[in-house]
Amino acid sequence: MKYRMSTKMGDIVVDSDVIATYAGTIAVECFGIVGMASVNMRDGIVNLLKKDHYANGIRVTVEEDKISLEFHVVVAYGVSIQAVSNNLIETVKYKVQDFTGATVDKVDVFVEGIRVID
Repeated sequence: MKYRMSTKMGDIVVDSDVIATYAGTIAVECFGIVGMASVNMRDGIVNLLKKDHYANGIRVTVEEDKISLEFHVVVAYGVSIQAVSNNLIETVKYKVQDFTGATVDKVDVFVEGIRVID
C-alpha cells in the first residue's frame, strides 16, 4: 500500500516500504532493541535482519490518512520489555508522523526473542 497526500502543488505518494525502512532505522536506535526480526513460519526460527532488510520485520498498513505499524523485534537481555516497547512506540509514532505528515493510528510490538549484548 502507498500513502498518498495532496498539496497545492500536486500529489505526493510514499511507498509503504519507504515508511517501513524509515521506521526500522528509528527502531534499532531505541534503547534495548537489538534488531529487527524475521520469523520463518515453517520452522519457527527467528533471524536478526541486517540493516538493508529492516523493512522485512515491519508490516505497514495505510488506510486513508492513518498508518498502522507492526514491529517484530529482538530485545536485549535484562531490560524491561514494557519500558523498551513504550519507548519504541512513542519514538516511532512521533518521528513517522513528522516524516510523512500522516497520523500513526497504531503501533504494535511483537518481541520475537532476546539477546545478550556483549
